[in-house]
Amino acid sequence: MDPLYLALSLHRRRKFDECIKICTQELEKTPLDQAFWLLKMRSLTSQVFVDDVEADEEGIAELLMDDNAISSVPRPGTSLRVPSANQSIGRDSPNGSSNNPLITSSTPFTGNRPITQSGRPITGMLRPGTQSSASKIGSMENTLKTPRTSRTARPMTSASGRFVRLGTASMLSGSSGSYDDGPFINLARLNIAKYATLPVLSKSLFEYILYKEGDVRHALDLAAQGSQHSTFNDWYWKLGLGKCYYKMGLLRDAETQFRSASKHNESTVDVYLWLGKVYLRLDQPLAALNIYKTGLTKFPSETFLLAYCARVHEALSQLEESVTIYKEILSYEATNVEAIACIAMHHFYCDQPEIGLRYYRHLLQMGTKNAQIYNNLGLCCYYSQQFDMAITCFEKALNAAQEDDLVADIWYNIGMIAIGSGDKQLASQAFRLALVADNTHPEAYNNLGVLEMTKTNPTTHNLHQAKAFFQASATASETNGCPIYEPHYNLSLIGEKTGHYDLSYQSVKKALSIYPNFYAAKAIYERIKKEYENV
Repeated sequence: MDPLYLALSLHRRRKFDECIKICTQELEKTPLDQAFWLLKMRSLTSQVFVDDVEADEEGIAELLMDDNAISSVPRPGTSLRVPSANQSIGRDSPNGSSNNPLITSSTPFTGNRPITQSGRPITGMLRPGTQSSASKIGSMENTLKTPRTSRTARPMTSASGRFVRLGTASMLSGSSGSYDDGPFINLARLNIAKYATLPVLSKSLFEYILYKEGDVRHALDLAAQGSQHSTFNDWYWKLGLGKCYYKMGLLRDAETQFRSASKHNESTVDVYLWLGKVYLRLDQPLAALNIYKTGLTKFPSETFLLAYCARVHEALSQLEESVTIYKEILSYEATNVEAIACIAMHHFYCDQPEIGLRYYRHLLQMGTKNAQIYNNLGLCCYYSQQFDMAITCFEKALNAAQEDDLVADIWYNIGMIAIGSGDKQLASQAFRLALVADNTHPEAYNNLGVLEMTKTNPTTHNLHQAKAFFQASATASETNGCPIYEPHYNLSLIGEKTGHYDLSYQSVKKALSIYPNFYAAKAIYERIKKEYENV
C-alpha cells in the first residue's frame, strides 16, 4: 500500500501515533517531502488539540491584577465577580425555628446545587495541565473526549494524491537534520514570511505553533503576515490573531479582531464564541449575551451558542431563563449531557427530586457513569423516599470517586442523610470522614458543631468543642473564598447563651453581611442591641 495513503487513512481514524511513525520513516528517506511533513505536523497538532473556547481558566495573577475591571462594586445582575443578592435564598432550613435554633449547612454542596463535574455538568472539553481538568475529565467516557471541532478530522492535503513539492531546509528540526533530536520544527530557523504566502501550509503551521509548541509570539507573527498576504480578507487569520491577543492578555485588541472576523459571511460559530469569551473575561456578561444572540441570528439552532447563553444566565442567578434555554437545546440535541444535568439539578432544587431522578437515570442509560452522577442520583433517591436505592448510589459514588474533595462531598452528603434519618452517630462519623479527605470542608465543621450542641444535656466541654468547630468552619469558608453564614450565626447563639455578648454581636454582624435577609440573625441582632442600650 502506498505509504501516503496508509498515513492518511490512519489520520482519518485518529491513530495519530501510527501515522506519525510512518511519516517519520518516509521523512528519513526524503527529508523535504512536503506531503509527509504536513501530515506529521497535523498529526502532532491533533494529539494535543483541545477546544480552547471552553478550555480556559483565570489564575491568581489574572484575578488580582485585572486591568479590565469596570468597577470594584459592580451593579447586581451585570457582573460575574460577586454573588448576586439572592444566592443564599432557599438555604434557610426549618432548623431556624425556636425549638432548634442551630443552623446546619443543609446544602448538598458549597452552593445551592448538588455537586457536578468540576462545578459544571460534563461538557466533553479537555483542559490540560489543571487540576480541574485532567484529573476530573479522567472519569469521563472516551466518546466524550473527542474534540468537537471538525477542522482536525482530516489532514489538509492536495486531492491530486502523490504530487509532492519539495520544501526548504527550514522543515528540518536541527542542524543535523535528525527528527529524533529536538522538536519537529525549529521555530528559530523557520522562514515565517515565506510560509505566510502558502495558504494550506500556513494555516496548519499556525495551529502547530499555537497548540503543539505553545509559542504564542511566533503564532502571532505568522497570523499577522498571513492576514497581510490575504489583504485582510480572510476571517481565519483574524480569528487566529484574536486568539493570540487573548492568550497574551490583550483583550481589547482581541475584541477588535473577532469583531472584524464576524463581519465576514463565511465566518464560523467560533468567532462569536471567542468574542463572547472576551466579554466574559472583561466581566461584561450582558454584552456576551448580546453577542451570542447575534450569532444565533446567523447560525440558528446552534447548540453551543445556546449553551453559552444558558451558562451566563445561570452565573447571573437567572435560573428560569437558563433552564428554558437548556430545554431548547434538548429539542435540537436530545443527548446533550450538560443540558440534561442542569435541568435535573433545577428540578432537584425546585422540590421535584422525582423528575430530577428521571433525568439522571437518562444520563446513566447514555453511558455517562461517574461519581458525580451517582452522588446526585443518591440525593434524588433519598428525597424521593427511595432509601434503599440512595444507599446503593452513594456506595457506587464512593467507589468511583478519586479526588479527595469529591470524596469529602460524598461523605458530607451521607452525613446529611444520616441526620435526616435520626442517626447522629453515623452523621458524626460521616462528617469526620469528610474532614479526613478534605480538612478545609466548612460545612462538615459546622455540622459537627451542631451535633455537639444538640447532644442531650450538653456540658461546658461540648460548648467549647462546638465553638471550636464553628470557628474552624468560618475560617475554612473564608479561606476557600465562599463564606457561609451558618457558623457565624451559630457562634452568635453560643455567645448569647454563655453571656459573651461581644462574640455574639460580632458573629451576627458577619452572618448578616453574608446573608442580609436572614430573619433569625436579625432577631439576635435586635436582642443584642437592646442589651447594649440597657447598659
